[in-house]
Amino acid sequence: MKTMKTKLHALIIMLLTINSVSAQKTTANVSMGGGYSNASYYKLSTKTEVNFSDFSWDIAFLRTSATQFGIRINDNQAYNVFEASNDLNDWDTIDLANEANWTRLHNSLETWTKGAFDNGSATYGWGEYNPSNHHVEGTVIFVIKFNDGRFVKFINEDYFGGYTFKYSTWNSGSSTWGEDKTVTIPNTNNPENRFNYYSIKNGEEVIAEPAMSDWDLKFTRYITEIPNADDVSGFDAKAGGSYYLVRGSLLNEDLEVAINDEPDGTATNPSLTYATEINAIGRKWAKVKDLYTRYVDPYEIFYVKYPDNTVYRLYFTNYEGSATGNITFQFKDVTAALGINDVSDNVSFGVYPNPSIDKQINLVYDINKLTDSKNEVSIYTITGKKIFNTSLKSNSGFYNRTLDLSNIPSGIYILKFNSGNSSTSKKLVLN
Repeated sequence: MKTMKTKLHALIIMLLTINSVSAQKTTANVSMGGGYSNASYYKLSTKTEVNFSDFSWDIAFLRTSATQFGIRINDNQAYNVFEASNDLNDWDTIDLANEANWTRLHNSLETWTKGAFDNGSATYGWGEYNPSNHHVEGTVIFVIKFNDGRFVKFINEDYFGGYTFKYSTWNSGSSTWGEDKTVTIPNTNNPENRFNYYSIKNGEEVIAEPAMSDWDLKFTRYITEIPNADDVSGFDAKAGGSYYLVRGSLLNEDLEVAINDEPDGTATNPSLTYATEINAIGRKWAKVKDLYTRYVDPYEIFYVKYPDNTVYRLYFTNYEGSATGNITFQFKDVTAALGINDVSDNVSFGVYPNPSIDKQINLVYDINKLTDSKNEVSIYTITGKKIFNTSLKSNSGFYNRTLDLSNIPSGIYILKFNSGNSSTSKKLVLN
């Protein structure tokens, strides 16, 4: 029931006017640095920012579980990761002339746990499970094409509570591959972090993120697909095909975001989806007018929900572009504005505004799973006379329904929500 109630939280607060959330706002100033050289991590509840160089690492290795793995590329360093071969015997004969025939791979923007290397052709992206020793063993050879012109061939040879990988750098002067280097990084390193990071250029492990519990939003550059070339919103580089390098904000795990357009501070389109993808905010705040003009839309509002149901209302007010990488946004804890009722194990609902000054109310309700139960809302006078009734959708989903009650005289009423044999009531005030 908690999931359904928290979904409704975001939609109800989106119906608030800007006046109800203007007090006690926090103004946050974060910076990705000139040329977007840093990744900026921000924690809303503690109002803290931590920066790490985004040019200090090349590959990130998920380290949070002995049975879960993931390998991500640094998009700010390398626009392209290719699957060059799924035959280990080809390691010594990888030919850059075959680049056009290789398969381009990218990091997932839905979850942190799946990186570009996990999208290869093997069962586990880069390798296969060996039941005799319970290791995942590498079967795919990748080539990383760095933005500075370097080519590196890479294979993650083994995973068992850590990663053992091998790589070699292309020597353009001699047109040969350099010496193979093998590295092992155990998951026990940096136990508070989600990833262990490695710099191929410097041949060393680095720390490039704060503890998992110390951040909510990561401001960085990343590769995303933009199928419509007219909707690139100021991309920083073309990364092949319909993929572009953009700047934006990525979400920590276990957070959810709802987005609403609120011109003049008022919610006018509250029928929203509530997303958990790490790019739920993404590049949506960074707009572009032309090649030289970047701006933010202060009426595009983001509602960020914590696992404990705390909800923050957030919007961006300034963005200076690559010269400084400075970004300004404002946010406020709006959790206290919420009010949700459970109707049954499968249905929750809320209503706003209440009291209503124009006799227009928004009914928001969430049906957790498909049910044969009939859902309806009724309004009664305080003497028990039914004066309004309407049926509601019973398919699973998250709904918003505006009710026009202008034909009902001003006064105090009882609003009753029925779902099958279950019901709940609220006092409704129409002014």
